Amino acid sequence: MANNTVNLDQEDLFEHHKITVDPGQEPVRIDKYLINRIENVSRNRIQNATKSDCILVNNQAVKSNYKVKPFDQISIVLPHPPRDKEVKAENLQLDIVYEDDHVLVVNKEAGMVVHPAYGNFTGTLVNGLIYHFGKSDTDIDPPFRAGLVHRIDKDTSGLLVIAKDDYSLTFLARQFFDHSVERSYSALVWGHVKDAEGTITKNILRDPKDRRRMITTTKAGSGKHAVTHYKVLEQFNYTSWIECKLETGRTHQIRTHLASIGHPIFNDEPYGGARIVSGPSFTKYKQYIDNCFKLIPRQALHAQSLGFIHPHSGKEMIFHSDLPDDFSSVLSKWRLYSQNKQEIEHWK
Repeated sequence: MANNTVNLDQEDLFEHHKITVDPGQEPVRIDKYLINRIENVSRNRIQNATKSDCILVNNQAVKSNYKVKPFDQISIVLPHPPRDKEVKAENLQLDIVYEDDHVLVVNKEAGMVVHPAYGNFTGTLVNGLIYHFGKSDTDIDPPFRAGLVHRIDKDTSGLLVIAKDDYSLTFLARQFFDHSVERSYSALVWGHVKDAEGTITKNILRDPKDRRRMITTTKAGSGKHAVTHYKVLEQFNYTSWIECKLETGRTHQIRTHLASIGHPIFNDEPYGGARIVSGPSFTKYKQYIDNCFKLIPRQALHAQSLGFIHPHSGKEMIFHSDLPDDFSSVLSKWRLYSQNKQEIEHWK
């Protein structure tokens, strides 16, 4: 069993099993093959893994009906470390906005990594959840591998739903796959967004020159389909406060899409938002921007609402999260600047 991160488009995936198919192997469905090769695994788990593109043959994701061939290299990759990298419970302060026997909704603070990965094995949301579930009567076994349905970036704040049992995980994951989950984000972006509403439809792939970031592409057959809808909430002089709704959920989708149309998120360093993109060039304005960056020392992006169908009750659940203090403060500062623009720009 290997412990290395797999070099794929998916982020933070860990190789749990690697199997080389015997030279005399007859063609057989991969789900049936793996059930006979891996201890204590069900066909349902294998099929769920294939739906999530977590079973690879020769470094390519396959479906459960793929028939293995001699010398195939099979890898099973998952978004958590193998068991020899045990994830420990930590008593972290979590902002839990809803919990029942099946799901939990948490309001993640900016700066918290969602899941342990290389360089971040402590202080993550999962570390805190393990501790939380260990203090209550749940059926989740450490190291709490099953519950993450989706993620948000370390420096993005806001709402996440966690599944507390396998059925809930599968049910919720299907909603994300079908794009039926409602997710809206607040973002402060550089520049005056021209249209009051709009849709960005651009494929996304990882930047081959910088693995930290994603880029858009117009090349046929390249990247993953991605759609972001946006609406302007408030215009300032050199920035705009907008709401974004995800139709798809690609890595860094909002950040990548907004940067691609010339409106990077405020203070989003990998996507060009941690420099002056719009506004005058005089010294006082630069000082003003530096002060804004100090107010919100991360990308100005917040997962503000989350809606899904409850896996057991069938009821529609909708949650909203207030803007965190750093986001509210920088909005207020820009609002004040806009109101006093003429006076302020006499500083030059």
